[in-house]
Amino acid sequence: MSDLEAPLRPKRKRVWVDYFVQFRWIIVIFVVLPISFTIYFLTYLGDVKSEMKSFKRRQKEHEENVKKVVKRLKERNASKDGLVCTARKPWIAVGMRNVDYKRARHFEVDLSEFRHILDIDKNQMIAKVEPLVNMGQITRATVPMNLALAVVAELDDLTVGGLINGYGIEGSSHLYGLFSDTVVAYEIVLSDGQVVRATKDNEYKDLFYAIPWSQGTLGLLVSAEIRLIPIKEYMKLTYKPIVGNLKDLAQAYSDSFAPRDGDQDNPEKVPDFVEGMIYSPTEGVMMTGRYASKEEAKQRGNVINSVGWWFKPWFYQHAQTSLKRGEFTEYIPTRDYYHRHTRCLYWEGKLILPFADQFWFRYLFGWLMPPKVSLLKATQGEAIRNYYHEMHVIQDMLVPLYKVGDALEWVHCEMEVYPLWLCPHRLYKLPFKTMVYPEPGFEHHRRQGDTHYAQMYTDVGVYYAPGPVLRGEVFDGAEAVHKMEQWLIENHGFQPQYAVSELNEKNFWRMFDAELYEYCRRKYKAVGTFMSVYYKSKKGRKTEKEVQEAEQAIIEPAYSEVDQPMD
Repeated sequence: MSDLEAPLRPKRKRVWVDYFVQFRWIIVIFVVLPISFTIYFLTYLGDVKSEMKSFKRRQKEHEENVKKVVKRLKERNASKDGLVCTARKPWIAVGMRNVDYKRARHFEVDLSEFRHILDIDKNQMIAKVEPLVNMGQITRATVPMNLALAVVAELDDLTVGGLINGYGIEGSSHLYGLFSDTVVAYEIVLSDGQVVRATKDNEYKDLFYAIPWSQGTLGLLVSAEIRLIPIKEYMKLTYKPIVGNLKDLAQAYSDSFAPRDGDQDNPEKVPDFVEGMIYSPTEGVMMTGRYASKEEAKQRGNVINSVGWWFKPWFYQHAQTSLKRGEFTEYIPTRDYYHRHTRCLYWEGKLILPFADQFWFRYLFGWLMPPKVSLLKATQGEAIRNYYHEMHVIQDMLVPLYKVGDALEWVHCEMEVYPLWLCPHRLYKLPFKTMVYPEPGFEHHRRQGDTHYAQMYTDVGVYYAPGPVLRGEVFDGAEAVHKMEQWLIENHGFQPQYAVSELNEKNFWRMFDAELYEYCRRKYKAVGTFMSVYYKSKKGRKTEKEVQEAEQAIIEPAYSEVDQPMD
């Protein structure tokens, strides 16, 4: 068997859950989609109502809501109340990671009112927003001004708070880094009710660098000031088909945005947006985009494709056509481009509704798409959730750019998931060693894509049913994820915490660095009030014993030696 051959697997006996999943589209069509559309519409009306208020009034309401949070925290009795977490229901989160910590004893703080854009400062180029503001809401407000966040995550429902406390990326991250790298200041309510503003150069700079990836376990985020950039009305997008082996595809992907001469900061050589899709072990499409004015887009001979219309082909399938038609360029309205993957949830929509990409469905019912991820989770029981954990993969592998080829080969051999999503991002060398950090000494190697101040990484997005599952073969999803996590640790990679994780505590802290995080946990008195990030990410329900240990801060320190063997 060659290195790129997947192992032979026996056939798997079908059980009742298989049939339920196969016909789940009935529930999605008649229950999930209508309710989703209603929620989207009501949310939109709420956003319009918010936009009708002046920024001054929104700020006043914000301050009143912050006072309520402070009051609520001060009502907590540490001797009998549980650890602090938000009052949001477990199924509402967009991520696939289980939130069973909320089924254990806990003390809830309601942040549901924090969903407003507080200010858009065109002079300072800063947007001040509350944590429940989502990407669809903020692009509706900024794009008509020819402004946008430097990093706009693709799915409409992704919130500012989730992208900061967790993980956020977009096709512009090769220029600006992850979503949290574009934040200028955080407004945080600490465990004792103190409200602080953390920036990279004030007295709370350690907290500023510790907040990203902390999952809200250092304090409660109540607003963020985020960098804006000037944009134009259209995205000039070029689709380039690539044929070859996986290493060839990885190199073509690198060449699409990272000049081999190392001139990574030259805007003439580096596009505004980059994205790659791998459709098979031998075929991929690389997309590069540059902002373009409406005057340029509407010039004679140019093709304008408004991909946001409900009846349009799903974006990943549209991009795939370049494998037959060859390289081509078109102009996409900028906001349509930002949210190009929303309607089909990348390609997960094909599994949820197998016929939803068909012409007839798109024209008749495409306006109902997408189903809300939160409702999909709410309509699945324990058995269905466990089935998806075992038979389905939703993971992101953050790996150094020069190891993308190795990552693609590993995914092919162990999971056989296609399509795969490729999105580059800078991982900055910061004044503090944060939970995620570049390889030590990367700046001396100056590999393709790297600069002296940042190492180029790539998100390898693995979203779909693995090949063995589609063929009816045995597949151990938990073991596959465990192997993936081991591979990431060995290759200085990272796993975003929204996903299902099989890491134990020692291996969690082999993947992530604990020093700054643990220092801030102690300094800002989060220990015993907010759960630890591992405790929050840990798979499975939390026992009463674990709750008590977390409250009493007697859980073992997060540090582990890097040379410890994997379990």
